[in-house]
Amino acid sequence: MATFTFAPGDAMPPVCRDGAITIGNFDGVHLGHQALVRETTNQAQHLGGPAVAITFDPPPIKLLRPELARPPLTTIPYRTALLHEHGADHVLVLRTSVPMLQLSATDFFHQIVVQGLGAKAMIEGFNFAFGRKREGTVDMLHALCAQNKLTLTLMPPQKLLDQPVSSSRIRAALETGDVQAAAELLGRPHRVTGRVGPGQKRGATIGFPTANLHEVETLLPGVGVYAVRVHLVSPLPSAGEGLGVMGGTTWPGAANVGPNPTFGESALKVEVHLIGFSGDLYGSCLSVDFIRKLRDTKKFSNMQELTDQIRADVVAAANII
Repeated sequence: MATFTFAPGDAMPPVCRDGAITIGNFDGVHLGHQALVRETTNQAQHLGGPAVAITFDPPPIKLLRPELARPPLTTIPYRTALLHEHGADHVLVLRTSVPMLQLSATDFFHQIVVQGLGAKAMIEGFNFAFGRKREGTVDMLHALCAQNKLTLTLMPPQKLLDQPVSSSRIRAALETGDVQAAAELLGRPHRVTGRVGPGQKRGATIGFPTANLHEVETLLPGVGVYAVRVHLVSPLPSAGEGLGVMGGTTWPGAANVGPNPTFGESALKVEVHLIGFSGDLYGSCLSVDFIRKLRDTKKFSNMQELTDQIRADVVAAANII
């Protein structure tokens, strides 16, 4: 298995040719995306070629409508690792650029799918669109595949509780703090990754030291306190190295997402207490899986009240994890 980064016009790796492909943002690699990759793997095995997933960095909307761009659900290294985990032999990360986004649907198809990859089969979602201004419709894709002797499979939506699984549905769940609903749609807990940086060090003075996460690129759950699972993953993983737990250690934890109103702070922060851990984490990379929301953030009248609540949070988190 391998991950490659390329731009339109670059020579494609020969190991990616003559197989089955699926193209998409795949942000979240949720249950619907996993179904696409599984079918791609099945067809690749039948063809005797590789199963290839193609994703974009950055997502096209970041260049086309930057005001509408949202933090992603997954980093590129985690996304590529998940795509591999669910069956992709190779993952191609397409460097998005304005010239690429100006390619017509026909030019995109011929440059990437036909000339670049020599694909034999293509597997996409029922609402797939491609090319300049998303002009490439499903009907056009059918015609292009037929002209170039590709098998096309359009997958129906995956449903959970009678509603389609989608990245927007996952985002809505996370924003309300419903990390359990998000996990059901993702097929795993939502994960954020960051580097431990300086904080106020108040937690250490009351017996509950916290790691303050900086450089977090992905969407944070809504403000609140959560039971979490923490992975120590220094240094930061690069694309294709795995799920972000290479040689690391996993700990139960309690995390606070949001400001600290007790001390009059309004800045959004992520503070994580690793239950049972002792040592210096500064500069380390942590991946945090959000398992269950424990409570909303609140302002406490004094330090003792805050300490008692944190102690109760830690016990609750330990019992859950």
